[in-house]
Amino acid sequence: MVLLIGIFLVVVIMSSIPLLSLYKQLPLPILLLIVVLFLVAGSFVWWYGTSIQCIFYKEYLLIKGGPFKRRIPYHTITKVAPTTDKFTGYRITPSDTGLELCVESTSFGRIKILPDNKMGFIEELKKRCPHAQFENVESWAGNDV
Repeated sequence: MVLLIGIFLVVVIMSSIPLLSLYKQLPLPILLLIVVLFLVAGSFVWWYGTSIQCIFYKEYLLIKGGPFKRRIPYHTITKVAPTTDKFTGYRITPSDTGLELCVESTSFGRIKILPDNKMGFIEELKKRCPHAQFENVESWAGNDV
């Protein structure tokens, strides 16, 4: 997490260097507005990335990340498999690797997540989705990704 914040700050500083001459010409209220908008956008991205949760309910799996929530009824999950695809459907995790849920009811059809307790998540999902295909999930859960 500290590495991500450091990279974020380096990118911000490096990208703002060419704009220094522009900043000198801007009135103070406009400059403050730009700084506040930047801080709000950065905080939103940080909130989304650090608050991802998967919660099992009786009828559905709830996936939350920041202000976004997705309810996935268990009967709509058709396949569960590990993935390294960076552009897998409705992305809930900022990680490159994760678990892909193929779901009938989403517009993208696939949701990528990265649960904290991989093996516990897979075992619970198998109990609630006995109809779904589980491909290579045990080997994926055994690895520290």
